[in-house]
Amino acid sequence: MKMFLSMSPYMKRLVVEAFIYLGWARILKALPFSKIASSLGKRMEETPFQRDRVNEAELLQIAKAIHIVSRNTWWESKCLVMAIAGMKMLERRRINSTLYLGTARNSRGQMIAHAWLRSGPLYLTGADEMDKYTVVGIFGKTIRYTENQRSTING
Repeated sequence: MKMFLSMSPYMKRLVVEAFIYLGWARILKALPFSKIASSLGKRMEETPFQRDRVNEAELLQIAKAIHIVSRNTWWESKCLVMAIAGMKMLERRRINSTLYLGTARNSRGQMIAHAWLRSGPLYLTGADEMDKYTVVGIFGKTIRYTENQRSTING
């Protein structure tokens, strides 16, 4: 609580938003994957790796909020929940992202899975473990602007 009170108003809003999306993502994780897959973006399509200097600071703040909150939820908020929550937070801001699913075998030979989220060249969640996994699924969420929205953005 002390940490939350010391945050900037912007970061407090991100933390509250991350809490809500982590809860929502945890509910989604309880559903059959086939039911939620279509909401994750276009299957086997990656978004561009091009750097987004305009949103870079915001991407880093979102990643920070997700990591802070995921350690403090009373439900499990591990890799897939974090990746889905991050994707939804980026979607809300009209920022492209790609969610990756990977599998590997642990030291006992059992199949294990991992998920991570990327936007441009930045990995927002799951990057610390991603190199240990073989990618088996990719979901790209490309935000397409209407001509009216594009002219507003470009001035």
